[in-house]
Amino acid sequence: MRRVDVLVLGGGAAGIVAAMTAKTSYPDKDVMVVRREERVLVPCGIPYIFGTLKSVEKDLIPDEMLAKAGVEILIADVNEIDLGEKTALTSDGEKIRFEKLILATGSLPVRPPIRGLEKEGVFYIRKDASYLRELFERVGESERVLIIGGGFIGVELADEIRKLGKEVTIVEMREHVLQASFDDEFCEMAENELKRHGVEIYTGTVVKEILGNGEVRGVLLSGKGRIDADLVIVSAGMRPNTELAERMGLKVSRFGVEVDEYMRTSHPDVFAAGDCAEKRDFFTRKPKPVMLASVATAEARIAGANLYRIRAFRQFRGTLGIFATKIGDISLGAAGLIERTAREEGFEYVVGRSRVPNRHPASLPGTGEIVTKLIFTKHGGFFLGGQVAGGDEVGVLTNLVGMAIESGYTASQYLSLQIGTHPLLTPAPTMPATLKAAEDALRKIYT
Repeated sequence: MRRVDVLVLGGGAAGIVAAMTAKTSYPDKDVMVVRREERVLVPCGIPYIFGTLKSVEKDLIPDEMLAKAGVEILIADVNEIDLGEKTALTSDGEKIRFEKLILATGSLPVRPPIRGLEKEGVFYIRKDASYLRELFERVGESERVLIIGGGFIGVELADEIRKLGKEVTIVEMREHVLQASFDDEFCEMAENELKRHGVEIYTGTVVKEILGNGEVRGVLLSGKGRIDADLVIVSAGMRPNTELAERMGLKVSRFGVEVDEYMRTSHPDVFAAGDCAEKRDFFTRKPKPVMLASVATAEARIAGANLYRIRAFRQFRGTLGIFATKIGDISLGAAGLIERTAREEGFEYVVGRSRVPNRHPASLPGTGEIVTKLIFTKHGGFFLGGQVAGGDEVGVLTNLVGMAIESGYTASQYLSLQIGTHPLLTPAPTMPATLKAAEDALRKIYT
């Protein structure tokens, strides 16, 4: 029987960071990662293997970082955990005894209720290099690709695959793509950019059936008839992979394994982090289905640091959710609540807006525009959320908004931030994008 101090199940972003943090925090402890995959993918990079990287191999995470940290890797599947004995049984019949266990088992693709999903030519987005190599080949052989789902992965896939000269169609059941993460005006920016590049979009529509005699030949849409396709990619969301946790008898909800502020589960020696762990909203504390590598790695650091004692104090306020994407030539980012959610949750709020050039002077070659929408409470002016659209600066601005929300900034405090500017990098110091939006909101708070 093999013995380790810390056993991490799962080799994705959460598993890697949890293992490395555990080894750094407790260097005298033996740490092992058990994963089923020979090679691990950069999850957020999966859409880009098609049109930009043009290779699955260019989206792989090297194992060297774990090896250099002194973390052992075992390629196997764990079928059973005995919490009484503190042992894990692998698919090879090997038993591993542990002191502490971290579940980083990730998520699995949602299988929507559509007839014909078993047909050849139907693929999902799985974090499996060999599976994605097959999908990569099929995309290259196909002419008409249909994507079910217009969330982040769906729109990024569409934008990448159209670069290969393919006919690409998105079918989204909501009224807009990206509607779970952005207000309508920002969703429309994304849709317009996709359409500008030749992507066909059907919103407010569902796929009723995948057509073809054993192999995909098209799909039947609700109220829209038939669309021809020779490849269907299902990107209808992900669900927490909690199967092992359930068999272990841990407390699990439909949002994931239940955890406390320090990622401890209902068993004191078992932790969970990443997509498999339940999230709670920053503002409402309601369970929230957020699956982001940035959130997963933040949770993993907390789990790894606090295995044996509380070393990283965490004043838990819930999962904020900070998103960003790039479609064609436009970048979009959001942090915290969007206006639709603030209204549904009953917040009394004001909206601040700005639209400014992203360089100064605006006559500089390549100057674009930054569109900002910030949301604050009507009373007290506390930061609730923000959305930004523009160029590559959007990622940094969205993180700035997220930092301000998490730090409890008010509109007046945010407006007092000292920022650096440069003609080739930022808007003018007289028109900083997010500060101008805060200024607009502050006027409404005072009136």
